Order: sequence, then C-alpha cells, then structure tokens
Amino acid sequence: MTHEPELTSPVDLCLPDGRLNPAAVGWTRRPLHTANLRGWGRAKRWEYWGVVTPSHIIGLVASSLDYAGVHSVYVLDRATGEETATDAVVPLARAVVLPPRGGAGDVSVRGGGLEIRIGQRPDGTTIHATGRGVRLNLEVPLPEGHESLGVVVPWSSRRFQYTVKDVGRPVHGTLELHGRSHEIGGPDAFAVLDHGRGKWPYAMTWNWAAAAAPGRAIQLGGKWTDGTGSTENALFVDGRLHKIGAELRWSYDRSDWLRPWRISGDRVEVEFHPFHEKVARTNLGVVANETHQCFGHFTGWAATDDGTRTSLDGLVGWAEEARNRW
Repeated sequence: MTHEPELTSPVDLCLPDGRLNPAAVGWTRRPLHTANLRGWGRAKRWEYWGVVTPSHIIGLVASSLDYAGVHSVYVLDRATGEETATDAVVPLARAVVLPPRGGAGDVSVRGGGLEIRIGQRPDGTTIHATGRGVRLNLEVPLPEGHESLGVVVPWSSRRFQYTVKDVGRPVHGTLELHGRSHEIGGPDAFAVLDHGRGKWPYAMTWNWAAAAAPGRAIQLGGKWTDGTGSTENALFVDGRLHKIGAELRWSYDRSDWLRPWRISGDRVEVEFHPFHEKVARTNLGVVANETHQCFGHFTGWAATDDGTRTSLDGLVGWAEEARNRW
C-alpha cells in the first residue's frame, strides 16, 4: 500500500491567495480537484490525449503556458513509420479554453492550421481535431467503475502540479489521414489522458511511461516528482487502480533511445522495447524543450496492493524523457 493520503471529496487546488492548498495534496481515483489557479506567468495548463491502435499512434496536445498556447496533432503510421504532424504556437494563448475540472467542461484551441475540440461528459469524452492531412473524430467512453490516477505534486507552496493520468480507456471513431479513412476501435485500441494544471518551476525534467492491453494498464513517472513525497505511479487491473508510492529507477541510453529501457522499484520490474522514436525540439533561448517519446512494447510485472504480480507482457505504449525551460 502507498504512504500517500487518498482524497475522496472535492477540493480546491489553491488557497484564495493562490498558494497550494495543503488539503489538496494526495491522490484520487477520479478527478476531484478544481484547479483555481491565480496569477500569470508560471501557470501551465494542458490536455494530452494519446491513442494507440494496431495501425496508428495518435497524439493531441492543447495547452496554455500563459505567454503562449502550444498545440499539436500527431499521427504515426505503424506500418511505414511515416509521421504526420501539425504544430502551432499561439501568442498569449489566444482562443484557448481549458476548464478547471478534469472530466468536465469543453476544451477548445485553434491556430496555425490546427483545431482541437474536446467535449467532456460524465459518461465519456468526444475528441475532434483537424490538422494538415489529418481529421480525427473519436468517442472515448468512461466505463462504469473505471478509475484514473489523480496526484498533486508539491514542490513548494507556490510551485505545484495537479495531474490526472487516465490509462486504458476504450476508444472508437475515425481517423482520416491524407484522404484515406481508418476505423478506430476494438479491444487493441485504447486512449490515455494526461490532464495537467499547475504552477511550474522554470526548469524541469520528467520521465513518463503509459501502456495498456485488455484488462491491464500501467502508469509510471520519474524525476519530476523525486523528493516531493508524491509519485504518479499506478497499476490498473480491470479498471481498478493500485497506487504505487515508491520512487522508481529509470535506466536508458540517451545516446540510443531505441535501446531497451528499464524501470524498476519495490513493486515494479519493467523492460520497455521501443520500435519508434518521436523527437520534438524547441530552442528560443529562454524557452526551450527537448522531448524523446518512444513507442514500443513492455515486458515484466507490477504488483497489486495485496502483492499479487500482474504480468505486463504484451502491453503497448510509450516511454519518454522531456526537458523543459519554460
């Protein structure tokens, strides 16, 4: 069992003066936090949806960094390795709508030849996106009893992040790619949500891994939570969350991102075998980012709350390292 407190009632992320609400620190099985962020300049808000199918991998980002909206639509054709992407930077995050509650309200962004609209309801989410050569229309139902991991990471009273990682959601719909339509759905297709709201330090590095297969999913993080007393690690079995509170050890070769990665801890022993590397770099001097997101297959195991080892062999997903100055 984890040492971190589980929260079971709705709570505001911030106090009236904008500092972190101490009562908000902990983890949840469903979105309960209202991100009532105040002030300008260090606030970061985003919705990331990743979709894995046997034929394609899709990534959508709608975000506000206060001084800019940074959005993207990305598609990988798994058979050919061809990447199709539209990226947009919108000054002052104009035309960005990001609600303060996870799973509630509508998300919308547009600019630079890109548009993303996300509708959030109690029974699920709709996703509509267009970019150069891409049109996406998806339904992401929320199964009864399905749990997600919400965590508040407290660096200090004025620097903190609330994240929801929702892994292994069913998904169906259509992807139109360069004029050709592809049906999305079935047991081997799944969606992952990364909902983020917080006040970030200027420089930060993180690791993130997420993967799923029917009845099993894993969510793992590293670096950015070290020393805070919080982690974003969890195993999901048949939609039920098993929180993993220990920090994990990440081992990978930064000179060859496609070599196997290893992620380990008291309740986790995982190898990740990449088949594709997606690289994103931005360097504007004061503001910079470098992300290596690798897609691949997982092997190994993670333990449930009662110590039962669950095999992670055959899970498909990603592992990444991101370095930000923002």
